[in-house]
Formats: sequence, structure tokens, C-alpha cells
Amino acid sequence: MEIPQHFHVVETAGWLVSHRMNSALPGYLMISSKTDTNDLSDLSEDALAEFGPLLARVQSALKRELNAQRVYISRYGHMPGYPIHFHVIPIYGWVEELFWKDARYRLLENFAEGPGETATDGAELTLFVWREFCERAEPPPVTGPSVSEVIQLLRQAMRFPAPQA
Repeated sequence: MEIPQHFHVVETAGWLVSHRMNSALPGYLMISSKTDTNDLSDLSEDALAEFGPLLARVQSALKRELNAQRVYISRYGHMPGYPIHFHVIPIYGWVEELFWKDARYRLLENFAEGPGETATDGAELTLFVWREFCERAEPPPVTGPSVSEVIQLLRQAMRFPAPQA
């Protein structure tokens, strides 16, 4: 599947970083391989070598430029037509506030057991982001810059330096 250009943020020889097309959460990024495979072991050594530094660069930009409190990086799904890709989900203070105010998600507290279990975790916040910002016809209001503004901001922040002559 082709990602429309207006969602592209930055790319390397082996990877494309784009905003998730159906996400109303500004900064929800996808890092997709340019190789048509669903298996990391099929990627070239060069693509694999680019991947770690690219993840770090994306996480750093979301924290520095958008003040994300947390950044979750995960791999889900194996849909035909999509190469291996990773979800990069920023969690802002206002997102977590919305999560805590939504009584429907308090039911998740019933699953925490024993000492050391937290009242919420990354899986619960990821579920919240998916349901509220990606699947709802009318997502919650966003605090801060819009998706299109964030794409522009991240394009500037993540620009790779020109090669040295």
C-alpha cells in the first residue's frame, strides 16, 4: 500500500517514517521497511543497521519537539500489502489525563493483581490511543498542534544532515 506523500516525515535508504494515516493523535508515527517482507531476518544488514539509530532519532524528536512524556514503540499486525512496520506512539500529559477521566477504561484496573502492579501501563494507553484517536469517528479534542502541523515540525526536526564532501 502506498502512503500518500503528505504523511511522509523522513526516510532513509531502507525505511520510511510517516504519520499514521488514520490517527488523529499528532505524532503517531509508523516506521515501515522499504523491503516487502514481514520478517526482520529478511532485511539487509544495511537496513538493520539504520533501524536502531532511526528509532532513537524518532523517539528523541517526539520528546524534544512535542514534549511526549513517553514513547511506545511496537510491532503489530501482519496485514497483506504492508511491509514490516513499527508503531511509534507518543503519550502526552493531556492524553493520559483523557485516559484517566474516561470511566470506560477504569475497568482495566480489575486486571492488575499483586504488589508492584501499576494502575495502568503501556498496553492500556496504547489501547486507549487506538480506540479513541484511530477508530472513533469523532476523536477527542487535541491539545497542541494538529496532525499536519506536527508532520511539518517533525520534517524539520528530523532532517538528516547533508553528506560531508
